[in-house]
Order: sequence, then structure tokens, then C-alpha cells
Amino acid sequence: MAEKITEIVIPRKIVQNLLHHAQQTPEQEVCGLISSRDNTPYRSYPVKNNAPEPARFFNLDAQQQIQVMAKMRDNNEQLFAIYHSHPTAPAIPSNTDLAQANYPEALYLIISLNTKGILEIRGYHIQSAKFVEVSLCLT
Repeated sequence: MAEKITEIVIPRKIVQNLLHHAQQTPEQEVCGLISSRDNTPYRSYPVKNNAPEPARFFNLDAQQQIQVMAKMRDNNEQLFAIYHSHPTAPAIPSNTDLAQANYPEALYLIISLNTKGILEIRGYHIQSAKFVEVSLCLT
């Protein structure tokens, strides 16, 4: 079994894009994908949240997700991470987040807007059917 990385380096520009996306609709969860090139995060792709209750859950719009994955492939990029926001909860995965985590090799990023003026972002890998937090380093 491959050892999981304990610290992930993410370019500040990508983090700023994610935070900006989360702030655009602070009352609803936003979501999207992050691509990589050579295992380095490269670009963020917002994807529509089509969950029935977007204030509490996220569901990547399937058609848009397929389009983004095709665009990544065309640009020689790979899936690196899946992100979503928690408008009123900490950046800790819920049981629903774990149940819907269909890409075990991907990093899962959660952005919390539930802080006083400071946005929080945390990253997780899946190990043994559980989320395990990894340190994020912004460059």
C-alpha cells in the first residue's frame, strides 16, 4: 500500500479561487474540482451544485463534471482534488461527505465560512473508509 502524503502544497492562487467561489454564494455549498500536472495542483474548476438542499449538501452536477474531466484530459491534467464549502459548519467532513466520496485517490478540500472574518480550508485523504486530515501548505 502506498504511503499517504502528510503535507500537500497548494498554490495560493488556487486557494484564492476556491475562497472566492465559496464567498459568491455564502448561503449555499459550492463545489468543484482541482486538476494537477506532475502531481502539482494546477487549476480549479467550479462545478454547479445540484443537490436538493444546497445549503446543507453538495452534489457535483454530473454533466458539468464530465465536461470538466474531459477538459482536464485534453489539457493533460489529472484529477487532484474535489472541493466544497460548508456555509455554517467547520471544515470537517460530515458522514454524508464520506458516503459520497467516490474518488479515494483524490484529496478532499473543505472550505468553512463559519468563522469570524477568516476563511478556513482543510484537506483530507480517505484511508480505511475514513477521512484523515493532511496539512496544507500554501505557496
